[in-house]
Amino acid sequence: MALTPAPFLSEIAFGAEGGAALWVKSSDDIRIRIGHWKPDNAKGTVLIFPGRTEFIEKYNQTAGAFAKRGLASMAIDWRGQGLADRLIDNRDLGHVEHFTDYQKDVDRMVRAARDLGMPRPFFLLGHSMGGAIGLRAAMEGLPVQALAFTGPMWGIRLAPHLRPMAWFLSHLMPMIGQGHRLPPGTKMEHHILTEGFEDNLLTKDRAQFEQMRVQLERHPELALGGPSYVWLREALLETRHLAHRAAPNLPCITFLGTNERIVDIPVIHRRMEAWNRGHLELVENGEHEVLMESEAVSAPIFDQMTALFLSGGHG
Repeated sequence: MALTPAPFLSEIAFGAEGGAALWVKSSDDIRIRIGHWKPDNAKGTVLIFPGRTEFIEKYNQTAGAFAKRGLASMAIDWRGQGLADRLIDNRDLGHVEHFTDYQKDVDRMVRAARDLGMPRPFFLLGHSMGGAIGLRAAMEGLPVQALAFTGPMWGIRLAPHLRPMAWFLSHLMPMIGQGHRLPPGTKMEHHILTEGFEDNLLTKDRAQFEQMRVQLERHPELALGGPSYVWLREALLETRHLAHRAAPNLPCITFLGTNERIVDIPVIHRRMEAWNRGHLELVENGEHEVLMESEAVSAPIFDQMTALFLSGGHG
């Protein structure tokens, strides 16, 4: 199969060299972008599932960290974000018709990994929304030997008094033709561009925060704002669905910052307590982006993930 080269924005791909990208089409004809890093003599490939609003260049330094540890990597621009096809006219609004549509992107990513001859075995790293997509994929036979998650979106953090309203509005607004509007409390602009470093929800490392800001300032076409009501409805339904399913029979390590303020913390604890081959690692004072911290914080996380991956799934 012909693989079509895609732009890889190397000037904002901080932290490592050797990345490239390609265009592929999903089964429903959505164009998505795949990033790949293939160091010599790699002992396997990490399939990186980014979070909502993210893009492959943001994971260049993650790929570099894995390359130093003997692993290749792939990452994806999910439909509706990054340089992948946006799904509605307002490209600043995060949107998906059905959460399970992301599984079509997963299928295409795995096929691209095979077409590129990426080193086997495959492993999964899922962050935030990518953690929800990755959990379903693993439950449904994703061909990986081990799993790692950081701040996985297995539940959406909402104040208890707001949760019933979120369910109500996310179902009502699409019914009355308003599903492409922003829910209350969300913004059309990417939060990294509108909020300062102090008390941000992502990282305690100022250099990493500035790096994320520079990426969007230099390439505003990558930016994505808040989610649509439809996305919120689909995410609430998906996380509820996942909560009722057993964990896949795969070894797993999940990292959760003790200062996490974006995803639902109790849901993560419940999932990991019930995961026979799973381990929850708390990152002291960590925010949502535990891989986007200082090297003193992130390096041990990469070491633990790599140890799990290269142990042959025994961990």
